[in-house]
Amino acid sequence: MGPLIGSTLPLAIGIAISPVPLIAAILMLLSPKAKSTGVGFLLGWVVGIAVAVAVFTLLSSILPATDPDATHPIVGIIQLVLGVLLFLIGVRQWRSRPRPDEEPKLPGWMKAIDTMTAMRGFVLGILLSAVNPKNLLLAVSAGLAVGSSGIVAWQQVIAIVVFVLIAASSIVIPVVAYLAASNAMRGPLDTLRQWLAANNATIMAVLMFVLGAVVIGKGIAQF
Repeated sequence: MGPLIGSTLPLAIGIAISPVPLIAAILMLLSPKAKSTGVGFLLGWVVGIAVAVAVFTLLSSILPATDPDATHPIVGIIQLVLGVLLFLIGVRQWRSRPRPDEEPKLPGWMKAIDTMTAMRGFVLGILLSAVNPKNLLLAVSAGLAVGSSGIVAWQQVIAIVVFVLIAASSIVIPVVAYLAASNAMRGPLDTLRQWLAANNATIMAVLMFVLGAVVIGKGIAQF
């Protein structure tokens, strides 16, 4: 189980290092309904990641059974495709970088965060974690890795729990910190939001290139 957790660690970190969801979480924590929407978003984020990985873990069980020590060409082909898609997302993000004198553009829906309820925050958390193309590709790759690992069910559950905890940590930490010390966290959170907004595209591009290489490497290893 240790090697499996180690192999999926980069994928979990890839989900955790997601500037747009983190910016959304920070904006919620700076909004009038900070606590309710922040907690709602956190719960949606965790549920979305957990469901996505669990679903693709189960789906991978329909692949033809093989010797656990043998190669898995079907899994390898899927991982190669996922790796290429991650590279393409990276190229798109790199091209979308703002110029030095250009104001970074954020999604229009962020303007409505101040009026969001806890339920809308929950739904947004699910959308950004499980429906977001980048995170979905990483969840697919993690699910394939867990489902094709050959370990027993309870070990798969532990591997998924560890993956979700790491992937969700970037949202868990600021929300918990805000709940513990809201006044002290407002300044640092706003500074972090500004930095993430300015560097969102660059962070995502580099991250996608690295993760694309990791997933392609995993795919090649299956042959």
